[in-house]
Amino acid sequence: MIIAIDGPAGAGKSTVARLVARFLGYTYLDTGAMYRALTLKALRLACDLSDPDRLSALAAGTEINLTNPAGREHPAVSLDGVDVTDQIRTPEVNRGVPKVAAVPGVRAAMIRRQRELASSGGVVMDGRDIGTNVLPGADRKFFLTASLEERARRRKLELEQNGYEVSEEEIRAEIARRDKADQERPVDPLVRAPDAILIDTTGQSIDQVVELILFYCRPSAQK
Repeated sequence: MIIAIDGPAGAGKSTVARLVARFLGYTYLDTGAMYRALTLKALRLACDLSDPDRLSALAAGTEINLTNPAGREHPAVSLDGVDVTDQIRTPEVNRGVPKVAAVPGVRAAMIRRQRELASSGGVVMDGRDIGTNVLPGADRKFFLTASLEERARRRKLELEQNGYEVSEEEIRAEIARRDKADQERPVDPLVRAPDAILIDTTGQSIDQVVELILFYCRPSAQK
């Protein structure tokens, strides 16, 4: 099957999608990591993140690959042949990625690559417009959400684990800005697909959410 998991920042998409893929023996494709990698490249080249033409050209000439090595929390991300898995999780990239991801030319280049990666099936792909735009024909679609407070707490923990100290208030404000940008962008906005199963992960453990998704992924389960 092809499984699409969408939702706002901090809803637990990546962790859940990775575990679902591992349980099913599928390939996990983290589309957010692709946008993060391009944002990292733009920052390193001192690109103006408000210049859509420059960012579109950058996307067209950038090679981004994802692999799923055993024992890694996140997929390994290769940017033009160089591993940048850890570098794409910095606060600077967090702040810049909404601007980059909103550029139509960037999205077009990324979506072409994402569809190529999913073409053989047996994949779990997460993002913000997978079920509505990237893979509208996915066999199962899920939309994960959680309260703003819960998402901020999770993001703070993730950053602390990577050695960054950021206040929860600052993270909460950043996530709220990201939500607004994702929901209001004119191209491929964050929205729940009509046939996506809604799961509120607030107060639920990762295992509980994974178990629920696996239940719906059974051949006999109804969408």
